Amino acid sequence: MRNERPSSTREGAGQERPHRDALASPTTQVFLELLAREASAVEFEGPVLAARSDGIDAEALAELEEAKLAALKVRALLRRRAKREAELSALFDTAGDLAGLRDLDAVLEAIVHRARQLLGTDAAYMTLHDPERGDTWMRVTDGSVSAKFRALRLAMGAGLGGLVAQTATPYSTADYFADERFRHKSDIDDAVLEEGLVAILGVPLKLGARVIGVLFAANRSVRPFTQDEVVLLGSLAAHAAVAIDNARLLQETRHALEELSEANRQVSAHSQAVERAALAHDRMTGLVLRGGGVEDVAAVVTEVLGGSLAVLDDAGRPIAGDARVLEDGALGKDAIADAARSSRALGRGVRQGDLLVASVDVGAEPLCTLVLRNGGQVSDADQRILERAALVTALLLLFRRTVAEAEGRVRGELLDDLISRPALDGLADRARRVGVNLDHDHVVVVVRHGGGRERAAFWASSQAAMHHGLAAQRGDEVVLMLPGDRPGPLAKRVATELSASLGHPATAGAGGPVRGTAEVAAAHREAQRCADALVALGRAGEGAGARELGFVGLLVGEGRDIGAFLASVLGPVIDYDARRGTALVQTLTAYFGMGGSLSRTSEALHIHVNTVTQRLDRIGQLLGDDWQSPDRALEVQLALRLHRLSG
Repeated sequence: MRNERPSSTREGAGQERPHRDALASPTTQVFLELLAREASAVEFEGPVLAARSDGIDAEALAELEEAKLAALKVRALLRRRAKREAELSALFDTAGDLAGLRDLDAVLEAIVHRARQLLGTDAAYMTLHDPERGDTWMRVTDGSVSAKFRALRLAMGAGLGGLVAQTATPYSTADYFADERFRHKSDIDDAVLEEGLVAILGVPLKLGARVIGVLFAANRSVRPFTQDEVVLLGSLAAHAAVAIDNARLLQETRHALEELSEANRQVSAHSQAVERAALAHDRMTGLVLRGGGVEDVAAVVTEVLGGSLAVLDDAGRPIAGDARVLEDGALGKDAIADAARSSRALGRGVRQGDLLVASVDVGAEPLCTLVLRNGGQVSDADQRILERAALVTALLLLFRRTVAEAEGRVRGELLDDLISRPALDGLADRARRVGVNLDHDHVVVVVRHGGGRERAAFWASSQAAMHHGLAAQRGDEVVLMLPGDRPGPLAKRVATELSASLGHPATAGAGGPVRGTAEVAAAHREAQRCADALVALGRAGEGAGARELGFVGLLVGEGRDIGAFLASVLGPVIDYDARRGTALVQTLTAYFGMGGSLSRTSEALHIHVNTVTQRLDRIGQLLGDDWQSPDRALEVQLALRLHRLSG
């Protein structure tokens, strides 16, 4: 019996091994199937429970338990690898997404959002280093609800983030407020508490050895962060640092290109402005050398700058360009005059509404003003073109004035000689050299102006040059000798125009017309008497010859031209009697002789009173309605007596 048991045992052992091998093979297959379909950990207990219920021996059950544990280890390994693969895939996708972004803000927001997604945390945020202040500041948040937290700044070494930034080492805590590794500061802790964060993981954003910021993932409950999560966030931070630097470089490059483009535009605009200024300068210089005038300068300015231009003289009157510039805008002449004064005081152009005004003076006396309207913004270079044009215009006017003064002296000396020394030889030749033909009719005008001597002399000299006459300043009077045979109208024109130029009344008397050299002195004396008579009669600011002065003209006229006086006063009535055979002159003489009585006049003429009335009405039609006014009546009675005396 004792010898059979071992045999029986060996046989049993030999019989049980195939049984266990046969049992192990299907069990392994079961666990492989569970692994293949990614079953949960609980399902791996099924085969063990089934074996126990089948009454398997302890040794086989232990081996089955070992197989289960091995399968669970394989399952955990597969899950870790799957998770790592998913994380790597997510990192790869993140890198691709970041590479496609060009805006720095978009890059930062994408990094923080992806960090929150990969780690499954309640919040994620990023701080960046501030080299000027030496700390880090909250740049981007995702999942944050506290304004105080979003405005947080972390000093180097303060809190978890400050420690990460200072040491360039990842740090994590499952419970921030209970973790004594960090230097807690009240402002940081208050902001973290207001945000409700508990567990925090921070990794450095590094470019080489330089820390540019910190990337955080945080939970609002206690949560330990695994080493894999630290590595994952660190990998994301490495990609993020490169993406941030690329976006920064791209943004700096874009800004540099924009600055270069703007600089190129400014250089191009400046070059064009310089070319335009050089063109304008060359053309204006050429005009001066060719003897061009103010009108030519105005044409160049409008061609180069566009718009409309008016050129004003020293008194603000248009002398060239488009005078409508002064009328089209809302600004009045006073505003333009103020702008001209400001321009002269500052020595540069002045903007007044939609006008640009440049004015030049000589000493304290204004010389010219240029007023430009071009409907747009005028650049500094264009303003300088207008200022240069004003200077060129001033030079032309000064040159013109100098020439006029020199020519005026020649003309004035000639007129002085004609008045004072008419017998001097060569006067006619001297006159011809300045364009005056003494063989033609001329009128001598004497002007009493009462102030503004230099302006009056310049005006008279300009008039003499324009009309091929002569002018001279003699004491307090201005004398002109101008072509013409109508002293009265010419004197009126001179008085009107010179009064406007001076801004106060100028009285002009005229004498002539004269020819040759012998009669000029007499005409000058007659013009003086006419001017004195106008002033004595209270008619300052007017102009007249002896004929326009009526019977006073007989007294002051050099030739005592009675016929001209009769023609001017009674001419229409005398002519009517001669044509019609009427007796209007006789009736008029009787009417004044009877003291203006109709009845006595009718008795003296032996006609009906109605006939007298009809004749007087006819006389009124011929002489004008005011023929019975005191002044006219006096002239008419004097003319009737002279007519009777002349036969």
